[in-house]
Amino acid sequence: MSYLKNKIINDPIYGFVHISFNIIWEIIEHPYFQRLRRISQLGLSSLVYPGANHNRFHHAIGSMHLMNKAINILKLKGHTITMEEHEASLIAILLHDIGHGPFSHALENSIVNNISHEQISIMFMQQLNEKFKGKLSLAIKIFQKKYKKKFLQELISSQLDMDRLDYLNRDSFYSGVNEGIINSDRIIEMLNIKNNKLVVDYKGIYSIEKFIMARKLMYWQVYLHKTVLSAEHTLMNVLRRAKSLAKKNIKIYTTPPFQTFLYEKKKITSQFFQSNKLLNKFALIDDFDILTCMKNWINQEDKVLKILSEGIINRKLLKISSITKSKKEYELKKIRKQARKKFQINEEEVKYLVFPITIKNETYNFNINEIKFLKKDSILINLSDLKSEFSLNTQNSKIIKHYICYPNECLK
Repeated sequence: MSYLKNKIINDPIYGFVHISFNIIWEIIEHPYFQRLRRISQLGLSSLVYPGANHNRFHHAIGSMHLMNKAINILKLKGHTITMEEHEASLIAILLHDIGHGPFSHALENSIVNNISHEQISIMFMQQLNEKFKGKLSLAIKIFQKKYKKKFLQELISSQLDMDRLDYLNRDSFYSGVNEGIINSDRIIEMLNIKNNKLVVDYKGIYSIEKFIMARKLMYWQVYLHKTVLSAEHTLMNVLRRAKSLAKKNIKIYTTPPFQTFLYEKKKITSQFFQSNKLLNKFALIDDFDILTCMKNWINQEDKVLKILSEGIINRKLLKISSITKSKKEYELKKIRKQARKKFQINEEEVKYLVFPITIKNETYNFNINEIKFLKKDSILINLSDLKSEFSLNTQNSKIIKHYICYPNECLK
């Protein structure tokens, strides 16, 4: 293990981010990681919030910075974390999102099947581990929840992790939605360890309340904004329609890296992905491939692909209306009938243009991996036992909403 001197990245949220280890810098310079510069952090949210053009590269660096601060705080509180564990934890958080495809979630919900970005992230880590001669082995173990010190994994993925602390402030900054701003420094200062688990010192209770409320506000104001939902589900349908045409051997434009995925007739599952060694080809696909395809698909003969692609490229987005669950099927049938007549398309085609969306969001899970507070007498208290002190409860924590998306022309 070797330390790295004088390597810094200037981040708009935190200022100077110091790179502590040589292996970290080597990973950052690798093409797999540099690709994250071309993967949008917030998908198509910039169609609503024009400043939200930041990428996964920003977020990964920021999460690593917060991880470094958290580990140093835990060390100061007397907890033993070796330099090998410190380095491995930074690598794990740095690479936690490396498996994301174009526009973050669009590809895994349309072209590839039953394979998450977390699974692809592990594949990237394993490939990098071969290149760097086993130096990522401990990081992979931590990422996969197989390491004895559970709190290290919880810093990467839990209800209070460095991933969430970074994306709330970062997404707030770039979108201009101030409601998501949290005091990440204060929260990190309050972190502690008890029974091999990550906990929060009791005096940090109101910082955690602010964190949970900020996350709720960001979900409904940014991540699940109605227009953002319309754009992102339209993008998924663009890719599904393109895939459908490709399966019928209809020739449509595609960039060379994307062609393998678009024209593959078998389902691209995790097993297929690995056995056909698609990782290097996947690493060549980014937002620009999809945008280039859609710019060309505007001139495609297929009416559905043309309408959907133009909707995103020229921001002629589908209208999205709230609907009750009981009325959803009736309204869907009615609008699809109008759309078929308006655009002269069949029943299969209309499903790409008129479709339902059901959104479920849980501000805080009261049943799994609860945030725990550590009192001065070493007693642990679950957040759910302190509900009277918080502005949330089990009823308003979980929300379900229903929508229908359709072309505006349908109702004219």
